Formats: sequence, C-alpha cells, structure tokens
Amino acid sequence: MTQVSMTVNGKSVSGDVEGRTLLSSFLREHLSLTGTHVGCDTAQCGACVVHVNGEAVKSCNMLALEADGSDVGTIEGQANEDGSLNVIQQAFQDHHGLQCGFCTPGMVMSTAALLKDNPRPTEAEIRKYLEGNLCRCTGYHNIVKSIMAASGQDASSIAAE
Repeated sequence: MTQVSMTVNGKSVSGDVEGRTLLSSFLREHLSLTGTHVGCDTAQCGACVVHVNGEAVKSCNMLALEADGSDVGTIEGQANEDGSLNVIQQAFQDHHGLQCGFCTPGMVMSTAALLKDNPRPTEAEIRKYLEGNLCRCTGYHNIVKSIMAASGQDASSIAAE
C-alpha cells in the first residue's frame, strides 16, 4: 500500500491505495464521492470525467497515484457555495439535458472544461467536444441545447436530429 494525497474539491485528502487503484475507485470507494460514475472502465464513455489540475480526464484511465499532489475537481464540487446548482447544472435541468442521469456528471464536467477553454462554442464545436462522452438516452439534442444555454447563447435554434 502507498499513501496518496491530493486536494479534492478544495479539501486536502489522503489514503492508502494499492498501486493499481484507479482515481475513479479512490474517489468513489475511499472518499465516498460517488457522483463520478464508472460506465465502461476503458475510457470510452466519459461518465467518469473529473478535473485534474484544471484539465478534464477520464478517471477510470488514471491511477490514483498519478494524481498524488494534484488538485482534483469532481461533480460534487460543481455546485455554488450555497449548494444551489451552478450555471451548467441549471442549464442541464432547464433544457432537459439528462434523462436517466448516469452520464450527467461526466457531461457536466466535460462541459465545464469546454466552456473554460471556449466560452462560446458553436453547435459543431460542442458536438465534436462531446465525442468522448456517451449518452444512451437523450440523443444529445438537449445536451447540446443545455451547453449552448450555459454559455449564454440562444439555444432555441438547435434543431432536433
């Protein structure tokens, strides 16, 4: 066992892990932060996206030891300080950007990374960015509308596919 330490959602945390422990497992099993979902364990679906040092990463494809000393952000850290939904989460709610909700944490985390780098993405840029996130329910239409709205753009012109 090796000790790993990091800052998660602004709080210093540490724990003993095996060398093969994935970051997603450390977050879920050691820290009880179960908002980070694991859908595939092969970095294909994007349900496990978290931010490590400000970059979106698929936590099922990163060892906890690789995040040692890092600043990690999870879906649990996305809400406003008063506990209300942040602008991205609110847009997903307002524009029905979720159905079963399994992919939603990864979608929200990916959206936050996208909007940090590109505050006013086009529909095509959003669709391209989300290629690493799978949703089996929505067909992406309302997810794209949600992201457009979160970026302050008019989402009404997004046509259904």
